[in-house]
Amino acid sequence: MSAAPDQDALETLARELGEALLERGWRAATAESCTGGWIAQAITAIAGSSDWFEAGLVTYSNAAKISLLGVAPMLIERHGAVSAETAAAMAAGALRVTGADIACAVTGVAGPGGGSAAKPVGTVWFGFATRTGGAASELGRFDGDRRAVRAHTVAHALRGLLDRLA
Repeated sequence: MSAAPDQDALETLARELGEALLERGWRAATAESCTGGWIAQAITAIAGSSDWFEAGLVTYSNAAKISLLGVAPMLIERHGAVSAETAAAMAAGALRVTGADIACAVTGVAGPGGGSAAKPVGTVWFGFATRTGGAASELGRFDGDRRAVRAHTVAHALRGLLDRLA
């Protein structure tokens, strides 16, 4: 895997995202667990992002995922917080509660602890949702320390939003 993206790379992606959102007249939202608001930070580092960024929710605990995003408790019990199902539900919830047009959600194991054989450190599930296309999830596996896993996650989330706008 390549080196973790630096702040300049993340800002470039966020700037490209803003341009794509403005072209469509859309607004974005994020629901973040393992990144703790870093995706929203990368977006809001761009001057003028208030024209295309609606909200960022940091839903680190399961209780926050349930109360703020409306993720069904049974879904987390059955599949876990780090799962395709939870990530998709988080993204759909972010759309619902913010009124945005597109949303990204991330939930994962950034490390250094907390991993398991099934979900090792570096496992991140991404949820993406649009008002017109429903919600979907995808799996990322990233190498490195906690900071590297989180930086790769932010970059992947921004690229994923861009891909869905293309």
